[in-house]
Amino acid sequence: MAIIHYWLVGMRGGEKVLEALCRMFPEADIFTHVHVPGRVSPVINAHRIVTTSVARLPFAPRLYQKYLPFMPRALEELDLTGYDLVISSEAGPAKGVIAPPEAPHLCYCHSPMRYLWDQYHVYRETAGFVSRAMMPGLAHRLRQWDVASASRVDGFAANSSHVANRIRKYWRRDADIVHPPVAVGDFAPVPTAELGDFYLWAGELAPYKRPDLAIEAFRRLKKPLVVIGGPGKTVKRLAAGAPDNVRFLGQVPFDVLRAHLARCKALIFPGEEDFGIVPVEAMASGRPVIAYGRGGVLDTVIEGRTGLFFHDQSVEALMDAVERFESLGATAMSPADLVRHAHSFDEAAFRRGISASLSRLGVGTSAARLMA
Repeated sequence: MAIIHYWLVGMRGGEKVLEALCRMFPEADIFTHVHVPGRVSPVINAHRIVTTSVARLPFAPRLYQKYLPFMPRALEELDLTGYDLVISSEAGPAKGVIAPPEAPHLCYCHSPMRYLWDQYHVYRETAGFVSRAMMPGLAHRLRQWDVASASRVDGFAANSSHVANRIRKYWRRDADIVHPPVAVGDFAPVPTAELGDFYLWAGELAPYKRPDLAIEAFRRLKKPLVVIGGPGKTVKRLAAGAPDNVRFLGQVPFDVLRAHLARCKALIFPGEEDFGIVPVEAMASGRPVIAYGRGGVLDTVIEGRTGLFFHDQSVEALMDAVERFESLGATAMSPADLVRHAHSFDEAAFRRGISASLSRLGVGTSAARLMA
C-alpha cells in the first residue's frame, strides 16, 4: 500500500486526513516531496516515508513551494513496483505518480491546485516581481501536466461537493464525496449558564477567510467579537484599526480554542473554503454557525437547524445574518441536534467513505486485507 502526500512540513487539515489514512492502512508506505519529521505527528512518522528528488534541492524544507515546477517529474520518477494499492492525497502535486498496471489508484482531493486554476490571478497579483513574470509560462505547462495526470487516476474522492464541482470543471472527472475526518469527540457543549455574550471568528488570518469582513461588520453592530488565530504580524495589523468591541487573542492553546467554541453565541465564518473544519468543530461544541453560503459549508451547515447563511459576501449581508440570528432567540437551535449532526463527520464516516470509493474501483476485498 502506497500513500502519496504532497509535502510533510506541518500539521494542517490535509495532514489530519493523512493521519486517518495511516490508521486505516497501518502498513502503508508514504511518499512525499519534502519531510520535516519534527513538524508532523508520531502517527505519520511511524510509517516508512520516502521523499522525492525535490527533497535534495537546496533548502527544500523552507523553499519547497518554489520548486513546484520540478515536482511533476519527481513524482513520475518514483518506483511503485510491487504496490497493490495507491492512494494519493492531492492539494499540491501528488496524483501524478505512475502506478503499476495492476494497482488501483484512488485520489483523495482536498482541492485542485488553486494557484493553477480558480485562484491563479489572485496568487499572481500578490506574488513578487520575479514570480509574477515567470508564472504565465510555468503555470501553462503545469496545467497541461495536471490535466494529463488526472487521466492516470482510476477514481477520485473529493472532500466536499464544492471540490467535486471543481474536479469536474478542470479535470473533466466525476468524484465521490468523502468528507474529511473531524475530531468531533474533542469538543463538547457547556451548560447554558456558562455561555458567553460574544461571537467568535477562528482560523488562520488569511485574506480569503475574510476576517476583515467580520471585523467591520461587528464594528457597525457594536457587538462583542473574539478573533482567534495568527500569524502574529497579521493580528497586529488588524488589531491596530479594530474597535474596542473586537478582541484579538492571537494563536492560542487548544483548550482555549475549545472553550471559546463552546461558549460563543455563534461562529462567524465569512470566507469560502473547500470544506471548512472549524464550523464542524463549532457544531460539535453545540454552537451554531453564521456562514457565507458558498463552498464546503453547504455540505456541513443546515440552514435554520445548525446555522444561517448569507449569500452576498459583504459587510451588510453579514450584519443582516447576525440580526436574523438574534431574532430567532437563544433556544432556536438545539445544542444536542448540533452535536448529533457534527458527529456525522467523524473518522468512522471518513473510513466508510474511503472503503466505499475503493469498492467502486473493484478493490474492496484487496483493500480489506490492507486495512487495520
